[in-house]
Amino acid sequence: MVAREATTEDVEAMAGVTAAVAEEGLIAAEPPVDVAERAERFRGVIDGEGPAAVWVLEDEGLIVGAAGIEERGTEGVLSLGMAIIPEARGRGGGRALLEAIVAHARSWGAHKVELEVWLDNAPAIALYASAGFEVEGLRREHYRRRDGSLRSVLLMARLLTAAPR
Repeated sequence: MVAREATTEDVEAMAGVTAAVAEEGLIAAEPPVDVAERAERFRGVIDGEGPAAVWVLEDEGLIVGAAGIEERGTEGVLSLGMAIIPEARGRGGGRALLEAIVAHARSWGAHKVELEVWLDNAPAIALYASAGFEVEGLRREHYRRRDGSLRSVLLMARLLTAAPR
């Protein structure tokens, strides 16, 4: 498996990954995902400037995962989102995507990468923790889903530079 920066040729496959993982309830996107709209959002990131970027996880020519990072209002802090189809999990691809994202964040001078993860997504939490992300907090019953239920997320982050003393 190889993590590489996404190209515009990848956007439909990336949107398909998002749609597949959304069906499992493991990411913020809810089914049905508008694949065309999602592909255009990915295209906008690829064609844009600044620290926002997207990567794909490729396995034998197939896109099996995608990850993105963007700045959401706090200078130097980049927010991460990631999705990998079930058949490709547990084979090192998630770690490869995280390494690419951290390297990118450092190249832009970011001091922190943050993410949110559902409380019941133990495999993802374990991956993030093993890659140096620490729990910073909890957003209890923060996200209302289409069915009216409320979901809680862990806030996790990895500092990229030493804090001033």
